Amino acid sequence: MIIPGAALLLLLLFGPMLYVRAVMAAHGRERADIGGTGGALARHLLDAAGLDHVTVERSDAGDHYDPEALAVRLSPAHLEGRSVTALAVAAHEVAHAVQHRDGMRLFRLRGVLARWLVHSNRIAGIVLFATPLVAILVRSPGLLAGQLVLGLGVMALGVVVHLVTLPVELDASFRRALPVLGQGCLAPADLPRARRVLRAAALTYLAGALVSLVNVARWIRMLRRAGRRAARGATLPAPCRPLGGAPP
Repeated sequence: MIIPGAALLLLLLFGPMLYVRAVMAAHGRERADIGGTGGALARHLLDAAGLDHVTVERSDAGDHYDPEALAVRLSPAHLEGRSVTALAVAAHEVAHAVQHRDGMRLFRLRGVLARWLVHSNRIAGIVLFATPLVAILVRSPGLLAGQLVLGLGVMALGVVVHLVTLPVELDASFRRALPVLGQGCLAPADLPRARRVLRAAALTYLAGALVSLVNVARWIRMLRRAGRRAARGATLPAPCRPLGGAPP
């Protein structure tokens, strides 16, 4: 059975998110045998890495490291929680701070591209919002094609951001965070659970890259249709010769 394109897109978009939530919830149970909270672990790891100037803050906007504010931000459940998920997420975000300290090229590149993407999305949003009005007033296939090219460029930049982000996340999770967690932060029996949490988080970026690729493919099809319309509009029929008269 062939899955329709819309259903496939929804599966790519929401499937990994649901999987991540399920994995994090499965290992997010409070454990009395875990000695400290995610916030305490983050503070300890930052100090051990010589990053005592980086703060650990509560966040309602999801777990992340802010390289401009120099802050590791954790959701309440991960900041105050004593669970495998809380410690794995805290170690992962600290790993991003260490990447920043080490001047990791892909980390810096991701930051630059992400800022470009924010500005590009704003410009593209304004242009594409005006597309129906412009199409009615101007009726220019070439202008429509230009707007589609702009949209394609923004979508392509989104793909690049996701592709650059994935190795950054994998490095933070498996080359930096997981080895640290195995050095006494978690019991050996909990390390496979932490690995599943970190792997699930990485899947969200892979899914984001796939969704961006699907969007690029859709824009390319729209651009080709606009190009064919423009070509048909540029091809005019030859003038007819009047009956019984000379050529015009």
